[in-house]
Amino acid sequence: MTDLRTPVRTGAAHRLAALVEDALGVPLPVRLRAWDGSETGPSGTPVVVLRSRRALRRLLWQPGELGLAQAYITGELDVEGDLAEGLRTVWAAGRERGAHTPRLSLADRARAVGEAARLGAIGPRPPVPASQARLRGDRHTKARDRAAISHHYDLSNDFYRLLLDDTMAYSCGYWTAEEMDPADAQRAKLELICRKLGLTPGARLLDIGCGWGSLTLYAAEQHKAQVTAVTLAREQAAYVREQVRERGLEDRVEVVCQDYRDITGSGYDAVSTIEMGEHVGDDEYPAFAAALHRMVRPEGRVLVQQMSRGANAPGGGAFIEAYIAPDMHMRPLGDTVGLLEAAGLEVRSTESMREHYVRTVAAWHQTLEQRWDEFVALVGTETARVWRLYLVGGALAFEEGRMGVDQILSVRRDRKGASGLDLSEAADWYRDLV
Repeated sequence: MTDLRTPVRTGAAHRLAALVEDALGVPLPVRLRAWDGSETGPSGTPVVVLRSRRALRRLLWQPGELGLAQAYITGELDVEGDLAEGLRTVWAAGRERGAHTPRLSLADRARAVGEAARLGAIGPRPPVPASQARLRGDRHTKARDRAAISHHYDLSNDFYRLLLDDTMAYSCGYWTAEEMDPADAQRAKLELICRKLGLTPGARLLDIGCGWGSLTLYAAEQHKAQVTAVTLAREQAAYVREQVRERGLEDRVEVVCQDYRDITGSGYDAVSTIEMGEHVGDDEYPAFAAALHRMVRPEGRVLVQQMSRGANAPGGGAFIEAYIAPDMHMRPLGDTVGLLEAAGLEVRSTESMREHYVRTVAAWHQTLEQRWDEFVALVGTETARVWRLYLVGGALAFEEGRMGVDQILSVRRDRKGASGLDLSEAADWYRDLV
């Protein structure tokens, strides 16, 4: 019987490598192992393993980022060693080729299909992984937005309890020391937000997109604020209500499960929206910014903490939008500032927290790996692999500056132009943070 692993230059890995190099226009940046045991590529680099011909078939049907992600999620494709290093190596090769990616002729494409046929990879389209979002209707209708939020945030409270620290903050922390606990980094972020908003006992805070209530509960407990917490996710609303009861905060916190477009209140002393604006949508953001202006009183403050992305990559990317946050939209910081100002808010401070997110996501990823078996038992292998890819890829995107995150503090001036902001108070924002 012939040993399929013996061919040196005719194995599947070698034949695939030639196709990849033609497509990329650069040498294969990683080592490649195919389903027949053949290997090729530079030694000492991460090993990409194609466990099944179906991985190649999937890429023929769905070329690019989404096809690769689907193959990884299903286990048809894997990476031996450090997944982050594997992604870093591939992205570096992409940057190296830059605008010099060769254009594949019809003959090149025909040759690739012919090679795939000889490798036994031609066949019907593989089924879409069950964990992929399936939304219907026009983008950013209230019904579709609710479904999009539910896909991500209603995964289960038990899942997020396992992933996050005891603050249950699912947003960028603020790391003030080299050796710092993730929960302390989150509390430092929450305190910084409360200081920037100028919260005092009895101040009315509207927390739009409150998540699992980290800011809501902190502002009510530590700053004695009166908080209205708004979320579209039913699981989140139930969790925050439970925490409010357990902590005896019923007289300070109201939890509302509704769309931000349905908020009728106004005259709040402060409004916060922490990493919720990414879900609003591009066309809808001017109306969202106008709502922020309407909800806050004259001389009141609005703090937006929001992720950003370059002008040429405004969305979350094919993988994130399909599996993590459907319909999300990110834009450069300057564009968001312009939209807030166009709505009548005066932007007084912006602060980049990009490096802080690298550490925040790394902490979540470490928890995922350390408690892998628990995550798999809770949500299954496929969803656990979705989150591994999401966290590793997200940390690299922040590390390499392809994504950012910023705190934007703005005010609604009164009719005389007064901002209500003491020019000297910014010096105290960072004093003795945890």
